[in-house]
Amino acid sequence: MFDTKIAFLIRDDLPTWQRMNVVAFLATGIAFAAPEIEGQPYIDALGRRYGSISGQPMLIFAADLAGLQSAHRKGLEREVTLIPYVHAMFSTGHDAANREVFLAEEADNMNLVGLGIRGPKKIVDKVIKGLSLHK
Repeated sequence: MFDTKIAFLIRDDLPTWQRMNVVAFLATGIAFAAPEIEGQPYIDALGRRYGSISGQPMLIFAADLAGLQSAHRKGLEREVTLIPYVHAMFSTGHDAANREVFLAEEADNMNLVGLGIRGPKKIVDKVIKGLSLHK
């Protein structure tokens, strides 16, 4: 049904609240990068209108730091959409500070805690090869 795939890779050593926080931020990044995934608004039985969510499924995978860094490298090589979240972002309070700490990361050795990926299915499958779905 979809020719693209969306995957979120989340570091497996984070507390649950941080994992959920990272997924939430990565999902917004994918939505902004691919507005065409927006589904239709929901309407309940009384006709009340609600917001829309993604019309495309999103899968969440667990990874250690090495797995995240490997997927990051593969994603860059294959030119898929990447939305990164680095550990230092947990210590900031706003978007501008997030970009500052991200810029300070060693570009080829980021301390990634999450990575959102979107691209053609077969390419995304190669980027995430070997990772397991989050439990």
